Amino acid sequence: MPGFDHEGWIRENAIDEVECLVPDMSGVPRGKILPAQKFLKGLASRSLRVPEELFILTVTGRYWTEPTATNPASIDVTLEPVIETLRRVPWHENPTASVICDVSYTDGRPVDIAPREVLKNVLRQYEKKGLKPVIAPELEFYLVKRNLDPDYPLEPAVGRTGRQEASGQAYGIDSANDFDDVVEDIYDWCEVQEIDIDTISHESGPAQLEINFNHGDPLELADQVFLFKRTVRQAALKHDIYATFMAKPHENEPGSAMHIHQSVIDMETGRNIFATARGRHSAKFLHYIGGLQRYMGAAMPFYAPNVNSYRRLVPYSDAPTTTHWGIDNRTAPLRAPFAAPQNTRIENRVPGADANPYLAIAVSLACGLLGMKEKIRPSDPIEGSAYRYAHTLPLTMEEALSKLAHARSLKQMLGERFIEAYVGVKEAEMEQWRRVISSWEREHLLLNV
Repeated sequence: MPGFDHEGWIRENAIDEVECLVPDMSGVPRGKILPAQKFLKGLASRSLRVPEELFILTVTGRYWTEPTATNPASIDVTLEPVIETLRRVPWHENPTASVICDVSYTDGRPVDIAPREVLKNVLRQYEKKGLKPVIAPELEFYLVKRNLDPDYPLEPAVGRTGRQEASGQAYGIDSANDFDDVVEDIYDWCEVQEIDIDTISHESGPAQLEINFNHGDPLELADQVFLFKRTVRQAALKHDIYATFMAKPHENEPGSAMHIHQSVIDMETGRNIFATARGRHSAKFLHYIGGLQRYMGAAMPFYAPNVNSYRRLVPYSDAPTTTHWGIDNRTAPLRAPFAAPQNTRIENRVPGADANPYLAIAVSLACGLLGMKEKIRPSDPIEGSAYRYAHTLPLTMEEALSKLAHARSLKQMLGERFIEAYVGVKEAEMEQWRRVISSWEREHLLLNV
């Protein structure tokens, strides 16, 4: 948005407050809410600051208590509002705007453990090679009844019919229309925020929906997914229900994914490098897939970032369990859809809806770039169900982190300091989780053992 007059925009829209949003390691919006005039003053003087320890917060809101990658107790970092992301927040009664922020140290260096900077760093590595990746996310989520007791299982939300779905109605038009009131608010609020969403469909779970994004620049799409998740939650709350992007919110229903379609353009010619002049799959396309395969285990802490994430990855549940790829095969974790040569792409079906969009996109692109750099040959494409093969994806976060620890090339591409901070956050979350006594344990062990 070159030459954008943000001060004039704030005046014209009578903006009262500005929300400065920073995505943390889990993709949770952190930051500050400021009176509009204080925001403008701070912007001019570079005095908008937050502690660096924002990036060692766990999803529970607690800190990684023994950081070694950074010293957040004594360091403040400067918010750098990305002015082109300044948008009106449509669900607030008083005129409010939000802006996504990068963060930098006092000497101007970007904070390298910030997820948005991690994605920008991967994109710079593509740019150095004269390449530009293009992505299109697909995001699934559930609408559920308000749940005030975390020990109580979630229930599907009730739509306009007044009846709860007993089971999923995949691609059901009437089932999707049952939640038109919520969906209309989502579309309206996305339009206000210039979030470029496309189609909506009902997925396989009860009150489970999917919304697709139009293809575009990875950083812009990560920003849009970040804002979209917040928008959907707010639209649901308006209708007295919850929207959840948990990977597996219901015991016996499919989980929710964030599929990422990706292709790569030669910046000089504008040509999709995944297709040859004759319209066939190129060697670089196959190497890209090879990279996604080889580094998939190490990428799992970013594709499946929570202990709940691994409950989604079970056979016959619309979720991947292996590292195979296939031509238009939806059981494979890596799917090459039928498409015209200029639209040749690979769909990574592994990331969950709970993934931080900046990190899931960054890591998927990094794995593909490593595949092209290292000329990694993929396996042969599979035919038929991928579920007939053994489960080869990590079964737990511990296993995934162990694979990441041994992936030197991937760690270097993402940044060693970032990896240390991210692993510290995940280990702190697991330590907290291990202390929890579940309802299953009370049900089956209380009186039986």
